[in-house]
Amino acid sequence: MSTRSAQPTNRTSVVATIGGLARRANPAFALAVVALPLLALVYAVTAASVQQHTYVHVMAGALWTGIDVFMAAVIGPVLGGVDPRVRAAVFEKFTPKLFFVMPTLAAITTVGGITLAMRMSVFPHAMPWLALFTAAVTVPSLLSIGYQFDAFRDRRWLAWFGVAVVGSAAFLYDTMGAFAMTSPVMLVVLVDITLLTVLGNGVLMPGEVRIYREITSENPDTDLVGDIGLRNAKISGVQGVLQFVIIAAMVSLRWGGLPL
Repeated sequence: MSTRSAQPTNRTSVVATIGGLARRANPAFALAVVALPLLALVYAVTAASVQQHTYVHVMAGALWTGIDVFMAAVIGPVLGGVDPRVRAAVFEKFTPKLFFVMPTLAAITTVGGITLAMRMSVFPHAMPWLALFTAAVTVPSLLSIGYQFDAFRDRRWLAWFGVAVVGSAAFLYDTMGAFAMTSPVMLVVLVDITLLTVLGNGVLMPGEVRIYREITSENPDTDLVGDIGLRNAKISGVQGVLQFVIIAAMVSLRWGGLPL
């Protein structure tokens, strides 16, 4: 069986896929793990103190890192040696919940961290670098998604891809006049977050959707489900290492005398 899905990435199929994943994850769970962290983030960036803002950012990051490390250090090795049908059954139950948990934690951690850095004036010349970050995340992620779902012949997907590219280019054009070097620590963080986001949005999340589509197909390929699940677990380990790099960068800021 092909490892690439030929299903078009149109609006109906995207909505149906998200709805199906929510039903398998438990709708109340899916709503809670998305809505509550988002509310915490909105509070952090609008009304919270610096300490409360830091708490939201650190707690989201700790959960994100912990789950990634658990996936790589426990789930991957345990399931790597079991029967493919058992492995597929585990990922069938596990994947829908991860689909909602991990992108939410990643987004809260990233947005919370960037806004906190700007709030504390430790992210000099932020806007041009955020424009670069947006382009470096958006284009590779969408290219990876398009490849995995064979969407390059879908005109609607190509239209959305074009909008994303033009929007990223416009953001770059609008901010490049103010470009100047940021701090070395923030440069390391931005490169690290770029890698994390591309892996998450461009590889892990599409893999989870492919698992869902496979297990809901007429003839599920249990070997493929298990293979994608194990691949995602290994990539989670890579993400865990990248997150430890960010933690080291945050520690360097703290030991530099900045009040976190």
